[in-house]
Amino acid sequence: MTHRFSATTRLGLGGVALLLVLASPATHAAASPADTARTPAAVTVEEQRLDRAAPREILRRSGFDALAPRFERALRGSDGYAQAERTVTRHASALWRRAVDRAQGRGPATGDLSRGDDRPLYWARLALSRELRAWTARFGLTDEQRRALHTALETSSRGQDDLRFPGHRVKRVLVTGFDPFTLDRDTRIGNPSGASALALDGTTVRTADGPARIETVVFPVRWADFAEGTVERVLARQLPRLDLFTTVSQGRPGRFDVERTNGAWRGGFPDNENAASTGTVPVDDPGTQPQWTTTTLPYRQLTAADTGRFPVYDNTEVTEIPAGGTQPVTRPEGPTPGSAARAGGGGDYLSNEIAYRATLLRDRLGLPRLPGGHLHTPVLQFGAENTNPRTGAVTDPDFERNRSDIVGQVRELVRTAVGNPAPRP
Repeated sequence: MTHRFSATTRLGLGGVALLLVLASPATHAAASPADTARTPAAVTVEEQRLDRAAPREILRRSGFDALAPRFERALRGSDGYAQAERTVTRHASALWRRAVDRAQGRGPATGDLSRGDDRPLYWARLALSRELRAWTARFGLTDEQRRALHTALETSSRGQDDLRFPGHRVKRVLVTGFDPFTLDRDTRIGNPSGASALALDGTTVRTADGPARIETVVFPVRWADFAEGTVERVLARQLPRLDLFTTVSQGRPGRFDVERTNGAWRGGFPDNENAASTGTVPVDDPGTQPQWTTTTLPYRQLTAADTGRFPVYDNTEVTEIPAGGTQPVTRPEGPTPGSAARAGGGGDYLSNEIAYRATLLRDRLGLPRLPGGHLHTPVLQFGAENTNPRTGAVTDPDFERNRSDIVGQVRELVRTAVGNPAPRP
């Protein structure tokens, strides 16, 4: 999520360089006229991508292609807003549970895609959203009510209504992930942070200090949702009762990063709606908003522990405009006093922003000792013979092995973090 790194080194949610988009042959031509001819004019940019070949194949090969038609039939039978709301919430919640169960090996393995795949959840959610957008109610439905139904669909299908922690004898951990992104470059893309969320939701890990229960949610890759406070709405009621939290997103190839410092700056890279936003991260009470926030994850222990095949780094680099200066400067050891943020350790995209928002909320709630921060995973890569987005397969053995290894290492990093104290402020 920053353009501090070259396109060859920073490819994930933490930093897709504009060069990557300009160089990609699929950026503006991924959908042929035949693909888009059937797309209704009212659908969103994300929903339009449903008609491309890769999303259709992902849905079919996971069995998730059956969910939108069922939803449409149930929605068509609604005779009032209350019934429509129940229908939306029921089907959206069932989608989340089905994706989690599939990732964790429960229930039938419909289709031949590997169980740990996060992409069916993303595309099925959009398929439900498109059906809801196209639905003509048999009763009076205001614009506000329709927006509320879409909000209910988003909330319930992202696990945000499904956070259930046990009693005080079990530590409580919240992990967040993201949707796939840069889909105009390659609609086959998955996101290992989303896959980690599905694999870890509702699971228990054993630590030296006893068991820890992990609950997870997934967030959209959309600037507007963050500006409207979606992160704070989910986290504000959770942080005071947690023992640890970590936001997770995809970062650089071949490595994990524990991001030491988060910056209050949006760098403008387009989101999943192809919308851009540049400027200070918009939050409530901007007059007390700091330029920087800091992780309280135990970064020394996380970088030292043997958690998997990928190296884990304590990333202290930021980009700032120094006090009294006018030009951005890269600081390998973190920000200097009085500087203005231009990129945190996690860049200037939504991974930096979720880390900034979560840690700012931690501090505003008066929880300075609560361990929390951001973890960047390696980029989830296809096999060497399967890199062409136009001709490549939607999966391959290397892709599945890479995802499994990343998810397993996220689990071990969370286990390590829970078992170690937070660094002193």
